[in-house]
Amino acid sequence: VKIGDSESESFWKETFDWLKGRGLKGVDFIVSDDHKGLVKAAKRCFAGSSWQRCQVHLMRNVLSYTPSKHKADMRQGLKRIFRSDTAGEARQRFDELAEQLEGKANKALECLENGLEDALTVMSLPEKYRQRLRTSNMVERLNEEIRRRERVVRIFPNQESALRLIGAVLAEQHEQWQERKYFDMSEFHEWNLDRKTQAAGNIDSIN
Repeated sequence: VKIGDSESESFWKETFDWLKGRGLKGVDFIVSDDHKGLVKAAKRCFAGSSWQRCQVHLMRNVLSYTPSKHKADMRQGLKRIFRSDTAGEARQRFDELAEQLEGKANKALECLENGLEDALTVMSLPEKYRQRLRTSNMVERLNEEIRRRERVVRIFPNQESALRLIGAVLAEQHEQWQERKYFDMSEFHEWNLDRKTQAAGNIDSIN
């Protein structure tokens, strides 16, 4: 647990360096919303890792720019895009949606186009991992539980009291996670090792 008074790039870099100092390593895939400070710090601290923009957050951003009378069509279009089997299919469905809503929701379409590629990073992973790694829903649910407990207290007299409450919530959550796996990562590790071995072989061939 680490408490900060902002979500600036410097705070996130300090947090990531702190985690690395505690033993965090081998970060291959990062999922978050498009928080500029977080994303910049992650790219600096975890060079070579892939970043997935949370699809749920992107959908909310796009819908916030969509006129009310076109929200239903936009929502359906977004679902079709993010339920695609391949990145190529997703791009094709974006083109279809853009053609359908051209001149009706241009700002929303621009928002979607700007964020689409980052939201499709997950398509490069084995299919069994895409559903749960396409969003930051897991950590968002955890944050909501922390906020639910925090709202009861409202104002903490000092940082130590905040750490005690949040630490207790996380300890409870940790016990639950020990009892059930979110998913088995063994296949992912095998796939990732093969990918890195193949990439190293390609570099050797070029050299």
